[in-house]
Amino acid sequence: MEWIILILIGIAGSSLGSLIGMGGGIIVVPALLYLATLPSFSHLTPQVVVGTSLFTMIFTGLSSTLAYMKHKTVDYKSGFIFLIGSGPGSILGAWVTEKLDLHSFNIYFGVFILFISAVLVVKDKLKPIPFRKDKGIIRTYTDNSGTTFEYGYNPVLGILIAFIVGFLSGIFGIGGGSLMVPTMILLFFFPPHVATATSMFMILPTSILSSITHISLGNVNWLYALALIPGAWVGARVGVYLNSRFKSKTIVLIIRTTLIVVGIRLIYQGITG
Repeated sequence: MEWIILILIGIAGSSLGSLIGMGGGIIVVPALLYLATLPSFSHLTPQVVVGTSLFTMIFTGLSSTLAYMKHKTVDYKSGFIFLIGSGPGSILGAWVTEKLDLHSFNIYFGVFILFISAVLVVKDKLKPIPFRKDKGIIRTYTDNSGTTFEYGYNPVLGILIAFIVGFLSGIFGIGGGSLMVPTMILLFFFPPHVATATSMFMILPTSILSSITHISLGNVNWLYALALIPGAWVGARVGVYLNSRFKSKTIVLIIRTTLIVVGIRLIYQGITG
């Protein structure tokens, strides 16, 4: 019974995570934390929950990236550029976590996440950050509804913003995709399909690096990971399939709804922690 529950959690988390580019942790972590309150899972600690979830996300990232490659929606160049900033930023953020009072910060950051969700409502009225096209990266993409997007950014600015996003994500442990996807959509006007696919491509190497640390600390429950991985692999394919079928506005709506849930959860953690 425990294995069936874990497989279903893996499918649900990975499906939503790969659909909107935020990884599976947004479902897996709170689900495992809830299970930890039950007698059968009472041995789970928050550290093991996070470590096991991050290890599972390696397979979510790999499965969804392979699937998105077939749809040609991954912007590899942008993904590597953003990783230059987000990688060191997330490491620094995780280190700074030890020095901060996270309860009050969770409240502030939860409000910030809700603000981002609200901004996504008026995103069509915003203008991208200006940059010189002869010194920037320009991309075009046509989605499944026939709409053509042009987006771009200055690489140096992209790395700087990715560092800030990685830093904040590292502090609050919410996963880089929770902020990187709306950042790509709002600041650089990435098409939602491309932002999602590129985020999942970025999640793969970052989850590998994070998992190495948690494995060395003994924070991975291998039996539970083996139960979660099949669900994560299948769920990622489901999420990619749904992403290819949905219109851009639908994906933005799902991202907004997910951000609201994340924001409320952070505020609740800050108040009750």
